[in-house]
Amino acid sequence: MTGTIDYAGAGPLTRIDTIHDPALADLPSEAVEICRLVHDLVIQPTEAKGLGVPDERFAENQLRPVDGLIGVLLALDPAPLTVARDVDRRVIGTCRHFAVLSCALLRYRGIAARVRCGFATYFQPGQGVDHWITEYRHGGRWVRIDSEILGGSLAAKPEDLAEGEFLTGGEAWTAFRDGHIDAAQFGVYGTENWGPAEIRGNAIKDLAALNKVEMLPWDEWGRMTASYEGKTGPDYDELIDAIAAVCAADDPGAVADLYASEDLAVPTGLLR
Repeated sequence: MTGTIDYAGAGPLTRIDTIHDPALADLPSEAVEICRLVHDLVIQPTEAKGLGVPDERFAENQLRPVDGLIGVLLALDPAPLTVARDVDRRVIGTCRHFAVLSCALLRYRGIAARVRCGFATYFQPGQGVDHWITEYRHGGRWVRIDSEILGGSLAAKPEDLAEGEFLTGGEAWTAFRDGHIDAAQFGVYGTENWGPAEIRGNAIKDLAALNKVEMLPWDEWGRMTASYEGKTGPDYDELIDAIAAVCAADDPGAVADLYASEDLAVPTGLLR
């Protein structure tokens, strides 16, 4: 076994030790308040487009490392991150960017945190929509929080999501294999990307995130592309079964060992 995973420490994409200290001054020590800050630091591409944000800024959506996201924020407005940004001065990103920025700031404060990749059931009735959230350790359990919707009414308590409001990729896969969900209702909103392949992909991305490697939603590696193209078979589904079981058991050593396999580890070239 590989051992433990220190979720209170930064990973390759959540390091922010290069950020000038004043930008991180006076960060709250309470997890929900940290995530509440992030709610006012990121803006979705669709909203940014509606505001007429210049086209050249949409490349921000492709940034993986958090220090790059914070760099954009500080270039737009040098104020500390505790200062809410006007909507046109927020970094452009997806739900993944809300989640990974929250995770990085929580870890900076020494709070054990991790990003989860899966599906939210509170956006569209009867559907699981591709989504990323953050978990932090509190009171002997992992609390699931969605920084993107904090302060809204999509979920009763977005600061502590209820069971079933968010399914990780592995949880959705197990539910599909057990006949509890229709995989055709799980996928990426606004696209034709729905079905088992989307669940497989998110299960692998969630495994990577549990290893502190939080990729972009559209990143592909290993046999993911073949799966999306319908070119994988039962052996690949059995691998996803193993991922789902290991992630559900939440044994850090087993999580790290499984991720280390050639088919599942993120190629070094993507970690930038």
